[in-house]
Amino acid sequence: MSLHLVLYVFPFLLLAGFLVYWAGARHSYARRRPTEAGDPTAYDWHFFVPCRDEEAVIATTVTRLRTDFPTAHVWVIDDASDDLTAPIVTALAERDPRVRLVSRTRPDARIGKGAALNAAYAALDDHLGDVDRARVIVCVVDADGQVSPDALTRVSGPYAFADPETGGVQIGVRMRNVEDERPLADRGRLANAYARLLIRMQDVEFAVSNTGMQLLRRRTGSVGLGGNGQFTRLTALDRIAVAERRPWQQDALLEDYELGLHMRLAGYQVTHVADTWVSQEALPYTRRFLTQRTRWAQGNITCVRYASRIIGSRHYKARGVLESLYTFFQPIAHLATLLLTAVMLLALVLGGGAAEVMLAAWPLALALGVVSVVPFLLWGPVYRREFAPDRSRLKGLLWGFALWLYAYHLFVVSARGFVRLLRGRTGWAKTRRNSETAGVGPVATES
Repeated sequence: MSLHLVLYVFPFLLLAGFLVYWAGARHSYARRRPTEAGDPTAYDWHFFVPCRDEEAVIATTVTRLRTDFPTAHVWVIDDASDDLTAPIVTALAERDPRVRLVSRTRPDARIGKGAALNAAYAALDDHLGDVDRARVIVCVVDADGQVSPDALTRVSGPYAFADPETGGVQIGVRMRNVEDERPLADRGRLANAYARLLIRMQDVEFAVSNTGMQLLRRRTGSVGLGGNGQFTRLTALDRIAVAERRPWQQDALLEDYELGLHMRLAGYQVTHVADTWVSQEALPYTRRFLTQRTRWAQGNITCVRYASRIIGSRHYKARGVLESLYTFFQPIAHLATLLLTAVMLLALVLGGGAAEVMLAAWPLALALGVVSVVPFLLWGPVYRREFAPDRSRLKGLLWGFALWLYAYHLFVVSARGFVRLLRGRTGWAKTRRNSETAGVGPVATES
């Protein structure tokens, strides 16, 4: 009886949960409505750009921010860079009073993105005089990020910061190098074909799959903040700082997502605006990609510690609790699936009664496998229609199939995240930019 329970009930429950979640995300994506614009002049905008060895991209990013948003302030946080990041920003600041450099030095530096952002928060607090802090909006942008020119108008709308209860807004994320024909200039045709597909899958993931998930979370009241394109009201950061000693958790691997949790626990709303986005470069290297996603998976696992607080919070509705718990336990479900697969393969090799039960269940296994492909397959045509209409319908279906294969990286990074936790390795790793040519590995600080 227990073997049948493991072979039938557990996989069915996992697949059923995934299908329900996917259906909610797909429905939310299909029913989305244009975001009503607001008045960005009603707010004081401050961009936080955390940097560590970003000389290759920082000048372009700061210049673009100041050009597209001339009334905004740009705070560049240099996290003890070993390159020319600080001198480049210093030169920009000498010509533009709205550009400021926040310098961090060891041993306080290089301990995570959250610590760097907290330094910028303290510098901003010292800079501000007697102002209405509810009108001050902070936006976190990656050092290679490019924010859409209409972003401030969109996040100023009645369903975003024009609502005084809104503490955070996350905009969409797109991959800027998705049309790059040779992402690996020093590699051959096959390597570049693989790199283009990896880049495309990251764009599909963020443009439709993750957007659908965020729109579902908007309905459940559990929108997640991201590390790029994250907008927060200063008074919300202030409230979190009082309760938690600082806005961003310095020991967190997902300081962005945890900020959203703290914001909702503090009574603020967090929403998602899909009509505008920030673009960044997708990673064409498998090693860098897996390093980045392992950090995300490990950070997701550690968020389980918030489960009791969320369940007991009056600011979370039941559906928001369920969505959050589902998100927290995804890496655990991935690891359990891996272990179950290993046990089943071992049983097949050894033979006996267990093998007979599994072989008898092959029609069910085949049916579950086919059903698991369909949700990914259906995202492909949606992405093609909305973001690549010049491509064929067959290409859209192939992208959907590739997205299904791409999703298997979640099992790899979940396992790696658990191993890192068991080994006590909780350091924050900064992934190299594509423009950095020295090696292909991540620059990491691991402890």
